Amino acid sequence: MDAKRETYRDAGVDIDAADKIIKSVRKQARSTFTTEVLGDLGFFGGLFELKGYEEPVIVSSTDGVGTKLKIACALDKHDTIGADLVNHCVNDILTCGASPLFFQDYIAMSKLVPQTLESIIKGMVHALTGVGCALIGGETAEMPGLYHEDEYDLVGFIVGAAEKSSIINGSSITASDPIIGLPSSGLHTNGYSLVRKIFNVERSEFNVFYPELGCTLGEELLKPHHCYYPALKPFLPEIKGMAHITGGGIPGNLPRILPQGLASKINRGAWVDLPIFSLIQKQGNIDEQEMYRVFNMGVGMIIITAPSNATRLLHGIPGATLIGEVMEQKGESRVIIQGV
Repeated sequence: MDAKRETYRDAGVDIDAADKIIKSVRKQARSTFTTEVLGDLGFFGGLFELKGYEEPVIVSSTDGVGTKLKIACALDKHDTIGADLVNHCVNDILTCGASPLFFQDYIAMSKLVPQTLESIIKGMVHALTGVGCALIGGETAEMPGLYHEDEYDLVGFIVGAAEKSSIINGSSITASDPIIGLPSSGLHTNGYSLVRKIFNVERSEFNVFYPELGCTLGEELLKPHHCYYPALKPFLPEIKGMAHITGGGIPGNLPRILPQGLASKINRGAWVDLPIFSLIQKQGNIDEQEMYRVFNMGVGMIIITAPSNATRLLHGIPGATLIGEVMEQKGESRVIIQGV
């Protein structure tokens, strides 16, 4: 009796199904092309022609969305997580003054689920289209045994460019420069491991409606990471430094753009609290300083400018609020949050 012939599909990897999904993904990706992409999306490498720069400096970043993925999987809602990924990456290179050029993704699952994958890509495409960035390729991997069923990993790779003379690196920041905060939409993509520990990971908990939030906990936690590029692009020449407030909060990210010998004074009462942070702090009995080390606390991007430009930026950028100023460093602390 002949032995059974094993196939890759028997091992949990369906090449034919994957090919069908990838064809759909390529169709969506082509809709993001706003400039010339050389070669087909099925090629072994993504090709992109750089135009419009005299002395271009390439700026790149790689990131994921952390355990926010667990919330998306628990609620089986995947149409915003792709936008989270794109917006996080765009914000990161924006801090250097770079405009996004092209994006690639890495999606790995135990078993490819067409509806899930298409929802993720749809979110990416929507976000990329909004900033004129092309999705020129990526990798979709089916790896049974490595990931739990119905869960996946998601990573983004972005490349942008800026004129060498226009790079923003914080080097011109001086004492007395105003610090301006831009509002976040919520947790963005940081602090979810702590939130999951506090509220448990059961789907039933995420479906609980909280009056102070005006929505369910799950809806609040899946609010997309805000993208600041469209609002800030016209003002880049007037900005000395930018800090994307991600993991580590304001204390962990603001010092990254401050020259040696300088510190910052932040007025805690300068911006409006988001109810989600009060709820998390109360539910978990979390110390105020710990909250600021983990979460953005309602400020998703910080910009520093010259005093002469502050009024124009505050009036021209939606939600912009004066939250502090740069000062000479005294002692070891580089971020002093008054009231915390």
